[in-house]
Amino acid sequence: MLDTLPHLLETDFPPLRRARLTTLQANLGYRCNQACLHCHVAASPKRTEEMSWETMALLLEFARQQGIRQFDLTGGAPELNPNFRRLVIAARTQGIQVIDRCNLTILNEPGQEDLAGFLAENGVEVVASMPCYLEENVNRQRGDGVFESSIAGLKKLNALGYGLPGSGRALNLVYNPGGPSLPPDQVKLEAAYKTELATRYGIVFNQLFALANMPIQRFGSQLLSSGQFAPYMSLLKGAHRPENLEGVMCRSLISVSWQGEVYDCDFNQMLGLPLGGKQTRHLRELVTVNLENHPIFIADHCYGCTAGQGSSCGGALEATAPTAAAA
Repeated sequence: MLDTLPHLLETDFPPLRRARLTTLQANLGYRCNQACLHCHVAASPKRTEEMSWETMALLLEFARQQGIRQFDLTGGAPELNPNFRRLVIAARTQGIQVIDRCNLTILNEPGQEDLAGFLAENGVEVVASMPCYLEENVNRQRGDGVFESSIAGLKKLNALGYGLPGSGRALNLVYNPGGPSLPPDQVKLEAAYKTELATRYGIVFNQLFALANMPIQRFGSQLLSSGQFAPYMSLLKGAHRPENLEGVMCRSLISVSWQGEVYDCDFNQMLGLPLGGKQTRHLRELVTVNLENHPIFIADHCYGCTAGQGSSCGGALEATAPTAAAA
């Protein structure tokens, strides 16, 4: 896999500082039942890295000390960590909202038959990967049979009340472009998703998050090998909107690796760019440290979060903004 980091470090991206910390995003491990082309973590069934319970206990202690209101659990497939359920229960007992970044197919894996029910019982918000409502497009990006399994997973969640009005069980879907382009308008795309999924499969959900592909890991390597890296970076930079800087996710969260190391965001974690541009720090060193107003490590990939309508873990930063791809 080709390394994009040398092409990203020299940057003219505007400096950023962290605002009040509200969310702790934790990568529970790189093991996944899929190996998607766009995955910025390079997760796969062959990966073995996973967060220990000792590190998870630090997440809970950090949340107590810092008043963290939300855990955003990611991977890999975070549910494959053997302590995933223990962490969810402990966090919910502590009054912390939990988001599970779910690939949907995990709900149908052997040994995970009761996973959907567990998520529902514990009030876990599900943010699920669904890069298209067309089978061919999904399978091209994520592998044969993934679309059918994803639909089955969505139906399980709907049967438990997820995505239904007034249920209190949030089900949000995530869209990624299939190539080196910006996501289309999130509002219009969400409307199309809701129409198509309801008409074709009887599926409902709450919101669609349209995310830009980051020029790192597998996707970045593919851009380099195909000669598309420079054009894609030009697209991101040309579509930069300064007003999106206020809402970028790194200003209100930190990202914790499976080893407990702390980064400004999930993308910086995958690039090995330490918190604030200094030496790598472990969560145990920061339990009582106020990170507000601390500098954020920036590089050229940050343009992926500010281009067009903007992109964050919660989708577009400005849902009504036009995209550069459509301009």
